[in-house]
Amino acid sequence: MTGYEDSELVTQYQFADFMRGDIFNDEGDLIEDAPFVYEACPSNEYIKGVAVEKLEIFNEKNPAKKMALVIFDDALAHLLRLTRTINADAGSAMLVGVGGSGKTSLTRLASSICKQFMFQISLTKSYNLQNLFDDVKLLYEQAGPKGGAVCFLMTDAEVKSESFLEAINSMLATGEIPGLLGKEDKDLIPVQCKNIYMKEVGQKGEDPPPSVLWSYFLNRVKDNLHMVLAFSPVNVKFRERAQKFPTVFSGCAIDWFLPWPEEALISVSSKFVNDFEIDCNAQTKEQLTIHMGKVHKMVDQVCATYFS
Repeated sequence: MTGYEDSELVTQYQFADFMRGDIFNDEGDLIEDAPFVYEACPSNEYIKGVAVEKLEIFNEKNPAKKMALVIFDDALAHLLRLTRTINADAGSAMLVGVGGSGKTSLTRLASSICKQFMFQISLTKSYNLQNLFDDVKLLYEQAGPKGGAVCFLMTDAEVKSESFLEAINSMLATGEIPGLLGKEDKDLIPVQCKNIYMKEVGQKGEDPPPSVLWSYFLNRVKDNLHMVLAFSPVNVKFRERAQKFPTVFSGCAIDWFLPWPEEALISVSSKFVNDFEIDCNAQTKEQLTIHMGKVHKMVDQVCATYFS
């Protein structure tokens, strides 16, 4: 055997932290939530089956936001990266890809798998920086004093003003956004966090100073509030923003969503055509799904040629 690349014995394992199931009693009541244990998957098909099961659970719980996702190999790889990132303390992600590549849908599924509160701003014509501050305040309360895990998704279509990214840049850098919290908030928050802090560090007797409790609050927010930015590289402002807001890029794990390969497009067509009744034999139906995937790929290539 001359090298590992020539050996059929080498297996490429996927790793995931959501393979273990919740524990229920005989009556079907939840006893204990499944622990997140990062471990090697038995096989690609096994973890794909787990992901599909998680998607079905999401669709059952959110019928109004039901997603018709197809978990093909590339989508699974992005999902595993995203869950690994936002499940870590202070883990934030930037998903870079053109529109329609599945960034938002995979983020919703990942936050559901990680049992995080999913938040996305409801954009209106009058939505401004103060509205963003009001929304972020609620997320700070959830992530700080309450200690809940939060996933905050923002697409570049929702960045109405560059001041939005300036606030996100500060949040990722220090956990604090200038002008977000007033004096009353800064007086109240240390009081809300005192019991949690003393229980966590095992301190008894003398109360910790407000400055210590404030730092504890900010660190708790940074650990529990996970930012997911879904940006398009074709946006003319993408390069400018990388220069103006360095922490937005350096403070996030960047995942590039490249064009889906032909195999992925065929998987999507198979998902929808297989359940559709067509007056033909099975072989013709299979060839049709392959044809649809190839046509999609050809359209992409011709569009690129036409643009040139």
